[in-house]
Amino acid sequence: MFDVVYMVRSKLRILLIDDDRVYQFVSRKVIEDIGLAGDIISFSNGEEAIKYLKDNLHNQCSLPDVIFVDVNMPVMNGWEFLEAYDNMKHYLKKPQLIYVVSSSVDEIDIRRSHEFNTVKEYLVKPVVREKFREVLSSMSLGLCIN
Repeated sequence: MFDVVYMVRSKLRILLIDDDRVYQFVSRKVIEDIGLAGDIISFSNGEEAIKYLKDNLHNQCSLPDVIFVDVNMPVMNGWEFLEAYDNMKHYLKKPQLIYVVSSSVDEIDIRRSHEFNTVKEYLVKPVVREKFREVLSSMSLGLCIN
């Protein structure tokens, strides 16, 4: 027999995947300032993020509510991350909303992002405060069960 722990979180858990440390820092500060985020976890490439998700497959409270992923990164780029995520998403204890974030305005990249049904929207850098606010305020939180 085991105990199930229920928690109600009042703030979002966010995963930032981007190799640009300055962008990570600025995005973190903007998101924190909006006041809707609880935890903001950052990784410099998709491989680190996939490892984190795999390590927390069964820990719903540790999984992010929203993921912002850059396209161009070393080791594992955003497209490779999305492919790996698609292969594991059915094992995750809760769904995540994913936003592709890139400085590219190339129509090919934008169309490619729409090939992934897990991608909610393609955002062009720099993401402004109001867009972060719009994205985060549209999300709802449920119970967190461990």
